[in-house]
Amino acid sequence: MRTFNFYAPTALDEALELLRKTDGGRPIAGGTDLVVQMKEAATKFPHPSSIISLLLIPELNGIEFDESTGLRIGATSTMSDIADSADIREHYPSIAEGAGIVGSIQTMNMATVGGNLCNGAPSADTAPPFLVHDAEFVITGPNGRRSLPADEFFVGPGETALAPNELLVEVRVPAPADRSGSAYVRHTPRKQMDIAVVGVAAAVTLTNDDRIENIRIALGAVAPTPVRATKTETFLSGQPASDESFAEAAETAAAECNPISDVRGSAEFRRHLVGTLTKRMLERAANRARGG
Repeated sequence: MRTFNFYAPTALDEALELLRKTDGGRPIAGGTDLVVQMKEAATKFPHPSSIISLLLIPELNGIEFDESTGLRIGATSTMSDIADSADIREHYPSIAEGAGIVGSIQTMNMATVGGNLCNGAPSADTAPPFLVHDAEFVITGPNGRRSLPADEFFVGPGETALAPNELLVEVRVPAPADRSGSAYVRHTPRKQMDIAVVGVAAAVTLTNDDRIENIRIALGAVAPTPVRATKTETFLSGQPASDESFAEAAETAAAECNPISDVRGSAEFRRHLVGTLTKRMLERAANRARGG
């Protein structure tokens, strides 16, 4: 690893000024991806001249939930913070499930939600859960603060909508409606320390007669970015929350996605996984919406 300057600002404005002044400086929180990239910089990644730690900035940390306004997750909250949060496990189980499988226990204790999202990986395990919960990402930079819907944040493999010298400050998630439930699962060759071949999140809200009032499905690792399965959502809207509906929705989701073949799995295998996992997550989310 080559030499670099290290800064540890204690205020958000200070961090933004350092990003501007260092010209090529990179923010760091847990460092579980950036440090690896820096070790491989000679062949794959540009080596940063400066590293700006975000861990001492209070505004970027913390998890807060209110039944009327919803959930706030600071960008430097770790995967363990999220997976262990009683509020998130109760009201947004898919988010807890996504955070709870990122790497090893040691990785979860260091990796942050901001890093997981800002890397722009199509396989990021927290991205599909945030998509199905209609999350908003709060961003700040030289031109002030702005909010961006989750489905507009990811623009390509390793690319996000963050402009130069901008930082992700927090993720905000609306409060769930009554009779709502969500779920997330991924398929990996190994149980831990692996990335998703396919990831599927689902969030449903049911009517009192057990029909689907609101539905969100998001897929990871089957496109250049995490994506919503919008055709499947349209099909399911107003349908009974039944095995028959979910089986047909699974076929629709498998046909709707357009994955590639690579060393981790063929496109055909990924479509099969999308169908199988979509059905399972719809069943699990509906069961949770019923109070199961």
